[in-house]
Amino acid sequence: MKNIKVLGPGCKRCDALVKMVEEEAAAANIPVTVEKVTDYAEIAQYGIASTPGLVVDGNVVHAGGLPKPENVRQWLAA
Repeated sequence: MKNIKVLGPGCKRCDALVKMVEEEAAAANIPVTVEKVTDYAEIAQYGIASTPGLVVDGNVVHAGGLPKPENVRQWLAA
């Protein structure tokens, strides 16, 4: 089970990233838990300056804007 965190204030891009992660995980048959992190202090602990950020199993893999769906699938499969 992959532990996913989407870091951001809850904007439309953050919601779109949550949906993208869930869709790519389902398409690749990868079980995930997705947590939305909106607390700025917690987001700052990951060292990202722009949101949304994506954390897979404790590692920041993306920050700022929406990644390509194929990149999300690669990060989930790793």
